[in-house]
Amino acid sequence: MAELNLEQIAKDLVDQATGAGASAADVVVLEGEEFSTALRLGKIERLKEASSKGLGLRVFIGTQSASAFSSDFSPSSLKTLARRTLEMARETSEDPASGLAEPGLLGRYEGDLQLYCPDVSKLSTEERIGYARRAEAAAMAVDPRIRNSEGAWYESNVGTKVYASSAGFVGSYQASYCSVAVSPIAQTEPGDGMERDYWYSVARSVAALEPPEEVGRKAAERALRRLGAHKVSTRQVPVVFDSETASSLVGHIFGAVRGDAIYRKASFLAGKLGQPVAGENVTVLDDGLRPGGFGSRPFDDEGIPASTTPVIERGVLQSYLLNSYAARKLGLKTTGNASRALAGAPSVGPKNFYLKPGTHSPEEIIRSVKDGFYVTELIGFGVNVVTGDYSRGAAGLWIENGELTYPVHEVTIAGNLPDILNHIEMIGSDLEFRRAVTSPTLRVGSLTVAGA
Repeated sequence: MAELNLEQIAKDLVDQATGAGASAADVVVLEGEEFSTALRLGKIERLKEASSKGLGLRVFIGTQSASAFSSDFSPSSLKTLARRTLEMARETSEDPASGLAEPGLLGRYEGDLQLYCPDVSKLSTEERIGYARRAEAAAMAVDPRIRNSEGAWYESNVGTKVYASSAGFVGSYQASYCSVAVSPIAQTEPGDGMERDYWYSVARSVAALEPPEEVGRKAAERALRRLGAHKVSTRQVPVVFDSETASSLVGHIFGAVRGDAIYRKASFLAGKLGQPVAGENVTVLDDGLRPGGFGSRPFDDEGIPASTTPVIERGVLQSYLLNSYAARKLGLKTTGNASRALAGAPSVGPKNFYLKPGTHSPEEIIRSVKDGFYVTELIGFGVNVVTGDYSRGAAGLWIENGELTYPVHEVTIAGNLPDILNHIEMIGSDLEFRRAVTSPTLRVGSLTVAGA
């Protein structure tokens, strides 16, 4: 019933705005319950449980537009919101690309995308805290050299999103999310150098989470393997990105195919549609239809139904990712990638954006390297999507004769994104959808590892 009420509120506000003089209008409504706790060495440091609701109104007067938001759903407040948003729109500049999505493109995916599971909201507060407590206790119990903890966390969110527009679209969906994480600190002897690492599990349902004891064990093992880390001398070597750090690399590809970066000519992939931009083994997809995916939804934030967009196919750039505004700026058709908070116009966001997995296990990829660097953490941000220049601080493990031998830290990996895309030599089979932008393990032919 609550969903129907929210849809009616959204539809009524759209009607109110058009009745007051808007040539077009749309509304996003969000209602949710969130929980988060952080504890360290068994003691709770933060505990938050909150319900929230809000709506954002966007109005158009021709090609002038403005938006505003409110958490007050009373009729008098919404009437004031519509009036003031229209007043703001009259003061803005005209923008020919501005407007709602084309009515003929509107719709929703009718299948079950498995975005919501009721078990997330059924856990008691004590059980939720227990997930974080169990993860940290498990990490501390792995080895005496786990001497401290940066903390453990459990978070969850259950909510409803509604979108309505004067083009005739009204729709809503529910989604849930939960996660458990821990970050232990390892130290060989008191007074020695300390190393930290982390692990986490995230899912749409509590039942799909990794057991917190397993999360704690993995986090501890990751921290322990970093003990005794040191720099290496500067050299050009093959670099293997584990699936976590490779996902960051794929995130830079997303940044380069966003429609707003393309029409601003702020991307090394601008003007490259239909051209080879990566090795033939590289295929990148943006899949809005993956069940349970963190980027899945039945429609985007302009009412465009979910779909899958091939971005790079066998090395060839097939599509940019677009909302309606970017599509108009480029003379193209939206790919259903509108993403919108309550305030402001929609931006371009990912669905489930990933590099298609290969056939090699991570172990097989490591075995293929005679002398190289296995990256498990990236630090800082030194990536220029306009030029493709790539430079990141990194930590990980050195590979010698196909084996992980000793930990490495305080080095920098440097290269160029176009070169990296063209020299991905091996692609892992270990793709996991733990976020909206993801990747399997990747071996890149040769990058500069700058150290001592």
